[in-house]
Amino acid sequence: MLKESLLKLFKLDGLVSNVTGYVEARIELMKLEIQEDVAKTLGKAIVFVFLAFALTLFIMLISIGVAIKIGESLGKFSGFSIVAGIYLVLALVLFLFRDSISGSFEKQLIGILKKKKEKENN
Repeated sequence: MLKESLLKLFKLDGLVSNVTGYVEARIELMKLEIQEDVAKTLGKAIVFVFLAFALTLFIMLISIGVAIKIGESLGKFSGFSIVAGIYLVLALVLFLFRDSISGSFEKQLIGILKKKKEKENN
């Protein structure tokens, strides 16, 4: 009661309601922006999962085909062993250079995030 009468006395009741409305509007705007960002991220993640699945399936089938073709010349076990050896060498290279590869991805990701932030600020 005292608070309301003091606000009316100093004619601050309108200012308080305006500030309250502004804060509520900002909160709603932030909620909508967060929902939009989550929706965009989920959409990109779903597309990425489907692309990763398709690429994995492609690599598996191509590998089997190559192994069978090599196996026709050298024997079935040799064909699959050679293809497996290629993947082992690839895995070892990725393991040995994992720090530089992850550093490169981090730099690219930071650059993308900076560009996005600059876009939002403009």
